[in-house]
Amino acid sequence: MATSFFHVSDIHFGVEDRDALAAVEADLERDRPDALVCTGDLTQRAKHSEYRDAAAWFASLGVPVVLEPGNHDMPYYNPFERFFDPYRRFRRLDAEVGTVFESEDVVLVSLKTTVRAQGRFPWSDGVVTDKALARSLDRLAALRDDPRKVIVTAHHPLLGSRGEKANPTIGGDRAFAAIAAAGADAILSGHVHRPFDEMRESGGHSMRMIGAGTLSTRLRHGAPASYRVVSIAAGTITSELRELPA
Repeated sequence: MATSFFHVSDIHFGVEDRDALAAVEADLERDRPDALVCTGDLTQRAKHSEYRDAAAWFASLGVPVVLEPGNHDMPYYNPFERFFDPYRRFRRLDAEVGTVFESEDVVLVSLKTTVRAQGRFPWSDGVVTDKALARSLDRLAALRDDPRKVIVTAHHPLLGSRGEKANPTIGGDRAFAAIAAAGADAILSGHVHRPFDEMRESGGHSMRMIGAGTLSTRLRHGAPASYRVVSIAAGTITSELRELPA
């Protein structure tokens, strides 16, 4: 048996790359993966129109869709909603097109790395709260004796790029060590619009970090639009990067 899914991130509906989305659609039709996982920043400004476009696209794909919220998915132009119900629009989308996915080979565990406000500016980088980490660790504890591969999904990378002096994700080092110690095999993320796949270490624990690029026009670091195909077979996780030419 084997399981495969597409890992996409940072579509940013509102400034999405329609050619990149069309390429993903064609690959989905050809490869027929078991699911598609999107690790956040589905929209650019969390507008209702952007969420409608996101819902239409995800619903058209014909595969189960797993969604994580990103920092761009909370309202920008409605401060009241941002502070009192920041995930209302995301929850509506998730209820409409999202699902919980697992197979004989893999289980996905969500970790929320977004907060409505921070004590720093801008509010774009990640924060792992005690509550969010505890929720994920509870789920990992329930899977402790599960023989399947366990992959955590989050929007922000828990560790910064190699060589960075400070981790841009507040609480990321602690969360990385705790999640790795709890038995997670890998963590998928996005946010930085740059793909990566590397083994990292924090607090004496190691774990694989896998990042997708962006499917928007907001390209960074000289990296083209891209996504990943993640496959799990015979107890091994493989990750294929697919770059999409402009």
